[in-house]
Amino acid sequence: MPNSETSKRGFDVLRDPRLNKGTAFTRKERQELGIVGLLPDIVSSMEMQIARIEGHVDSLTTDLDKYIYLSDLQERNESLFYAMLQKDPVKYMPIVYTPTVGLACQTFGRIYRRPKGMFISVRHRGMMAEVLSNWPEKDVRWICVTDGERILGLGDLGAQGMGIPVGKLALYTACAGVPPDVVLPIMLDVGTNNEALLEDPFYIGIRQRRLQGQEYDDFIEEFVTAVQEVFPKCAIQWEDFANPNASPILERYRHRISSFNDDIQGTAAVGVAGVIAATRMKGERLRDQTYMFLGAGSAGIGIAELLWRLMIDEGCTEEEARSKCWLLDSRGLVVTSRTDVPGTQKAPYAKELPEVATLIDAVRAARPTVLIGTSTMAKAFTQDVIEHMASYCERPVIFPFSNPTSKSECTAEEAYTWTNGKAIFASGSPFKPVEINGKTIHPGQGNNVYIFPGVGLAAYAVDATNIPYKTFGVAARALASMVSDEQFEKGLIYPPMSDIQKAAKVVAVACAEYLFDDGHAGVARPDDIVALVESHMWRPVY
Repeated sequence: MPNSETSKRGFDVLRDPRLNKGTAFTRKERQELGIVGLLPDIVSSMEMQIARIEGHVDSLTTDLDKYIYLSDLQERNESLFYAMLQKDPVKYMPIVYTPTVGLACQTFGRIYRRPKGMFISVRHRGMMAEVLSNWPEKDVRWICVTDGERILGLGDLGAQGMGIPVGKLALYTACAGVPPDVVLPIMLDVGTNNEALLEDPFYIGIRQRRLQGQEYDDFIEEFVTAVQEVFPKCAIQWEDFANPNASPILERYRHRISSFNDDIQGTAAVGVAGVIAATRMKGERLRDQTYMFLGAGSAGIGIAELLWRLMIDEGCTEEEARSKCWLLDSRGLVVTSRTDVPGTQKAPYAKELPEVATLIDAVRAARPTVLIGTSTMAKAFTQDVIEHMASYCERPVIFPFSNPTSKSECTAEEAYTWTNGKAIFASGSPFKPVEINGKTIHPGQGNNVYIFPGVGLAAYAVDATNIPYKTFGVAARALASMVSDEQFEKGLIYPPMSDIQKAAKVVAVACAEYLFDDGHAGVARPDDIVALVESHMWRPVY
């Protein structure tokens, strides 16, 4: 709503982040809105405001301080906050999201200021629809929700995991232009098993152990039912649920309400996009590779599931495609003789081999050309592992995807050094360029932000009735298609983060076309899908 059309006046305008323009209000607007004298006399452009704020951010000494300051800006002036993110995503996205958001969640109880979403706790059972109705926006189209049990690689942070859905939805807007008034971050506060938090006087969540079993399932069921009642056109992004709950929740609800799990499907899509680009760089195909996954949770299996589906598209049988994927979990290689494997998602990938305990022995047995880490085990990709891969593979693909940076399975410098610059590398957290043999190599960042904002925009634009698994294969191929030969020469297998807004639009258009083609759109197909997508993109201007 333009400021001149609002019924609010005086401080009510300045305290509303959707309406507030700070010193950018014109003198005419100040008269009309009753805010003359409530601001300094200067009338600033947005560009001048950005320059002023950038100067202050640069003066802060820690990334957490910068996170807190930018969070405060989001609470004061939404347009200015998003304009800053869009102006320099390379600089600001690592502050408002990965990796700084992990530290922010760990200290959330101490830095919490104003609400940016909703906390639905076990105390709200039986009244969730009433609670959701308290949200001031009545046409919510996207909810990002977590129960805080598996925040990044940091584990159970309970209600302090709220920083994740807040950050994710900020990137929906900054990267893909999804309007900020149609998104809603939600924390499902079902307790925490983190003893330190239960004893922390500043912990902001309910002080009890987590709901489990049928009680937990009933809680999730009431939440989904309430969302459908209060926000009937709303889709859900499930985020940072622990492995035992993540897949069952997704499978239970993905056909009932438009939804996806970013840790499973978003990670899968960005991982597969990197592999597609890496095989293009090598002049090979997906089916020509052997894949080793360190970490057999929802993220690792999600990548494997999407890979075998795309290898089938290249002519493999399902059995051949699965045989190319090897899983290694905390107990070692996933093999058929293990009693804990039958009946799990790991079972289709189990090998008929003796048990293998270590990554180096598994690499010797499988001879993978692609090594993907979703284990949150820092430094797990050791020198002997990577050097062994380089001994039989001319261009080994090394993807330590675990977040935050402290959990990365190896660094870019290690991967390049141990392969004499031959590795094709991408990580979950950003690493600086590495110089080796007189050449500067730019490591890629396989961040889900390349996927979920574009998928979210597509679903919003077409009013998606469902978001099938195939959507994420479409997104992966669209993203990989953006990487140019010139970028390959620099070592990149993802578009540069500076092109994140362009990438989100490319992904959104491709996914929107698929959703129309496969009958999952809730609106009539227009002649120009690009124009449809663009018409749904909000821009931070005054």
